[in-house]
Amino acid sequence: MTLTSIGDFFFRYRTVVFPLFLPLALLPAPALFEQPLIAAVLGFAIAALGETVRATTIGLQYIVRGGRDRRVYAKDLVTGGIYAHTRNPMYVGNMLILAGLAFASNSWLCVGVLIPAYAFVCVAIVAAEERYLRGRFGADFDAYCRDVPRWLPRLSGIEATLADHRFNWRRVVVKEYGTPLGWTLTWGVLTLWNLARAEGGVDAHRTAALVVVAVMSTMLAFWIFARITKKSKRWAST
Repeated sequence: MTLTSIGDFFFRYRTVVFPLFLPLALLPAPALFEQPLIAAVLGFAIAALGETVRATTIGLQYIVRGGRDRRVYAKDLVTGGIYAHTRNPMYVGNMLILAGLAFASNSWLCVGVLIPAYAFVCVAIVAAEERYLRGRFGADFDAYCRDVPRWLPRLSGIEATLADHRFNWRRVVVKEYGTPLGWTLTWGVLTLWNLARAEGGVDAHRTAALVVVAVMSTMLAFWIFARITKKSKRWAST
């Protein structure tokens, strides 16, 4: 079995791969930090950075995701916006979100298994996508690969990219609203779980627990707002 064939499999079932790893956070394992709030804050910051990468990518130049018939597909070769600095900004964002949740779990087991496993999934999917793109776009894709790194963003010229593109907030809200809700709720559940297991339980960390619940509630309210506005004619043009 080749890496690209593995990537085809993960691409087809990518929406169910991540949830399979979540029980790792509930298994007994050495803690990353003595104070679970450190893990929560660090995890949220990393995940928020990943969300920023995703939102910026979508806001500057959107690329249709999801493939076709659960297979890799692309109508055009998108090379503008953040795609001019890294070929896979959405996967970079996903990886940061996943890493943030792993740290929020405050579990060495979760960090040691989840991050490498998801990194392999991303590498395999990208290998399958690059095979498809090279077959479809040929020399144009090869030239793009020579100019733009696969993973780590090339920061030179980023200011010009941001200045040359109009950021589409409506598109971000309509296309991306489900992702921040998903990882924020997961982060909140992990944090509350760790606070409940800490010395003194949730009662000893009542203020922190209330902040976590407030963050989760805010994101749920945003999700409801986005669901409603997505149906609005005013927001239909994205």
